[in-house]
Amino acid sequence: MHTTFTVDRCSDITLGGIWKFNFNETAEGRPSDFFVTGYDDSSWDEIPVPGIWELNGYGAPVYTSRNYAWERNYVNNPPYPPVEHNHVGQYRRSFDIPDSWKGKDVFLHIGSAISNVRVWINGKEVGYSEDSKLEACFDITKYIHTGKNSIALEIFRWCDATYLEDQDMWRLSGIARDVFLTAREKKRLEDVRISGSADGVASISVKVTKGVTSATYRITSPDGTAVASGTIPTKNGKASCRIEVPQPLLWSAETPWLYKLDMTVSDRKGTLESTSLDFGFRDVCVSGGQLLVNGKPVLIKGVNRHELGTWNGPVTSEEEMLLDILRMKQHNINAVRCAHYPNDPQWYSLCDRYGLYVVAEANIESHSMGFLEESLSNNPSYEAAHLVRVQRMIERDFNHPSIIAWSLGNESGHGPTMQKCYDLAYDMDSTRIVQYQFEQGLCEGFSDVFCPMYYSHEQCLEYLKTDPARPLIQCEYAHAMGNSLGGFKEYWDMVRAWPKFQGGFVWDFADQGLYWEVDASKYGTDHWFAYGGDFNTYDPTRATTSCNGLFAADRTPQPHAREFAYQCRPIHTSAVNALNGKVAVFNEYFFKDLSDFRMDWTVEADGRAVLSGCVPSIAIGPQKTGDLELGYDIGDIASAIGCGMDSLSAYDIYLTIRYSLKRADGLMPAGTELAYDQICLNEAAISHKNNCSGKPEHGEEGGLRTFSGEVRKGGKSLPWKAAFDPASGALVSYTIGTKELISSPLMPNFTRGITENDLGPDMDKAQELWRTAEFKTTSFMVTEEKDCQKVFVTYEPIGDAAELKMIYSIYADGCIEGAEYLEDGGKLSEAPCLPRFGMEFAMPGQFSNLDFYGLGPDENYCDRYSSSLMGHYTQRVEDQYNYNYARPQESGTKTRLKWWKVTDDRGYGFEITASEKFSASALPFSTETLDIKAYPLKKYWSDIYDFPTPTGRPDHQVHSLELKAQAFENQRSLGKTWICFDLAQQGVGGIDSWKSWPLPQHRIPAQPMCFRFHIRPVVR
Repeated sequence: MHTTFTVDRCSDITLGGIWKFNFNETAEGRPSDFFVTGYDDSSWDEIPVPGIWELNGYGAPVYTSRNYAWERNYVNNPPYPPVEHNHVGQYRRSFDIPDSWKGKDVFLHIGSAISNVRVWINGKEVGYSEDSKLEACFDITKYIHTGKNSIALEIFRWCDATYLEDQDMWRLSGIARDVFLTAREKKRLEDVRISGSADGVASISVKVTKGVTSATYRITSPDGTAVASGTIPTKNGKASCRIEVPQPLLWSAETPWLYKLDMTVSDRKGTLESTSLDFGFRDVCVSGGQLLVNGKPVLIKGVNRHELGTWNGPVTSEEEMLLDILRMKQHNINAVRCAHYPNDPQWYSLCDRYGLYVVAEANIESHSMGFLEESLSNNPSYEAAHLVRVQRMIERDFNHPSIIAWSLGNESGHGPTMQKCYDLAYDMDSTRIVQYQFEQGLCEGFSDVFCPMYYSHEQCLEYLKTDPARPLIQCEYAHAMGNSLGGFKEYWDMVRAWPKFQGGFVWDFADQGLYWEVDASKYGTDHWFAYGGDFNTYDPTRATTSCNGLFAADRTPQPHAREFAYQCRPIHTSAVNALNGKVAVFNEYFFKDLSDFRMDWTVEADGRAVLSGCVPSIAIGPQKTGDLELGYDIGDIASAIGCGMDSLSAYDIYLTIRYSLKRADGLMPAGTELAYDQICLNEAAISHKNNCSGKPEHGEEGGLRTFSGEVRKGGKSLPWKAAFDPASGALVSYTIGTKELISSPLMPNFTRGITENDLGPDMDKAQELWRTAEFKTTSFMVTEEKDCQKVFVTYEPIGDAAELKMIYSIYADGCIEGAEYLEDGGKLSEAPCLPRFGMEFAMPGQFSNLDFYGLGPDENYCDRYSSSLMGHYTQRVEDQYNYNYARPQESGTKTRLKWWKVTDDRGYGFEITASEKFSASALPFSTETLDIKAYPLKKYWSDIYDFPTPTGRPDHQVHSLELKAQAFENQRSLGKTWICFDLAQQGVGGIDSWKSWPLPQHRIPAQPMCFRFHIRPVVR
């Protein structure tokens, strides 16, 4: 293995395209002579190369996160893989060697063969290779001839090396990267390495073949100016030198300055071949308990990324890589961990060019073998395989300045082999740090940083209080599965408070969903993104744990991507005297000022923009704070609103500040917004208007208790009528004129569609008291008060914990004031916390217009709202649910609401307010529809499904996209609009998705509480 480079006198022939292909269920059944010249493959199938078997109709994709793909069907027995279901793929094609290749050495490159590959050329065996994520290179010079040649490949689904490839990913087979031939001169450049330090020293080393006598170099700066040149003689096939470049421009993720090395090798007769490659000057080290890049304690705003595209699995294109980098840069991601294997070399070059800190990880994970004595890192027979995978990774990717750390792999135990891997990495490269995930007290010497997984906020704090010698940079944290990333702000509050907490890598960047076409007439969608278990009932799976990204599989941002982007924003604004236009701006960049940005600001009163302006130039240096005058004062605000200054307290007044690029930056166009903040200048008290409309008419019709009156607006009046059912205590009908506004009764609601983070730690079971509460009426009474009619409803006790009652006050103008009381039923203090405390009802589907004042525009929750902005928003019901969640769950909630209106296109509907800020959602689906447990879920996601039948779709598999048929997006009148409005809903959590609950402050303790709300009719 050598570093990645191309030379000018090299010739390539691609072998990509359509190959003949023979798929075999077992090794015993395959033809043993398929590789011979002239073998008749006319009856074989065809497959694209690169291409994955399971995505081309051969076998089923298997997803599992911590078990081998044969789990429950075969007992682990390294180094022996299973025989049963160990599919074998055989490939054949021909290729032509031109006359111009005579006298040259010819090499076959197979970029990624999963899990192994054996090669024959013209019927002769060439060699065998393992390691699915590094290229296999074969010298085939002696096997070929000019003209037509044949090549045959054989790949096994599993081999002994599969025990080292137990990563959290789809277990697929085939060829995932390019296959090509290269012709090289006999006298040639074999390897070239260059590293540049921050003090301007460039170290160059080359390896050459026999007969090469010298190497000439030329270094040019990013603007193309030559800064160094020279010739160095070779000795024993090697040459090296150190060059000083004064005051180099330093590479960082913020300033990805790349220099170019031009290298030419010669013999005594003259030039043989040349290459050009990019490199950077930069330093990386751990000092004083911090990770330093160019001497600065950078913050790692990172993600884990699998090499998995939207359409073809691990066969990814440059276009897809560029889209990934664009999404990262747009969302303030500055670092990526290549989880959990070396990527296509092109990925690292793009990270060099556009600026991302990279943790390059060896293709080593043996999770299912355990971490202690049973670990393969304690197995001497696997020591060489560990070492060679680390060695080849470093050999190939040494030249990339974006790589700041070598990772020894993932979840592969704490045995002595990992210490040898660490020592090897440092022997090969002392310009970077080395890391490996471990728990405190285990393999302390294997890693330069403390990079645990999924440490809670409390665990992070405990570590930081020890004043550690290693910085805390979690290699995985904030598990972004489904509706998640709650508590992310609290992590970053800690990062900014503790210098030795330098961030981490969210798991993960994008859902590992496989685009899968389905029968639209059956499922209501022509595709979904498949997750584990979608393909059969035989293979083990971990279901939707394949989908835990900040982005959907098609790279559409999930709602929580906005939270990441906000918490990792590079510019922070705070108030100095914001009422009079003075703010403080902090530049969180470490290496560049804010001259590339403009600031746009807006003052809003009750959601209406009243003042705005722009600061076109911001001259604030890295890690510096500057005060800015925006050019308005409190009098300007009052004048713009049209009130006196003594009346400003009656308005919600917010200053919103946005920072966008003045010019294109890499892949990001001019105008890209990378930071914003909102500062509250005044918050008006929530209005409690006394209702003076008096009492409505009260009657009884068909067993229902009715109330009626007139609602007036603009000199017009319309009759209204509300009906309560004494049997359920619910509001079951509300009409304005002849228009019915209720299609499902108004009832108390304590539950929500279970999120992935609810399901994993069995919160659904722990909260079953509330989730399954049945609201059975024990009494229903109507009383006539002085100024209203009142309805009193009491319900059967909820276990022995709580009592619930409702009081409705009904007024002549159609307003209904509700009070939902939760009271101690004897053991309330012993009950679990509540998922939510509020109300739910449905309106006919044509009521699909939302108009609200609160946090938006995206869904937000009590533990994930820092990125949301207070404002006045108008939206549509059919746009509220996030179909990018792999399977149904809670979605669409907005918090800190002051009012919430749902109307039809003519302007009729309801307005909901409360005595304090509340939360609400309006969806085309009921809570029950969004509850994954409403489907025949046979097992929880944390189990391995173990079904006896070999085929068929598990009946628990359901996808959010399947709900679209029920949404009636194009004809809403056929559906319903389900409205939940709450005093509180618990947070979505986000520490992990298997054991952790939301933080205590984001739960709803079981205690007496009251939710007071108002429902008012809205007319045009």
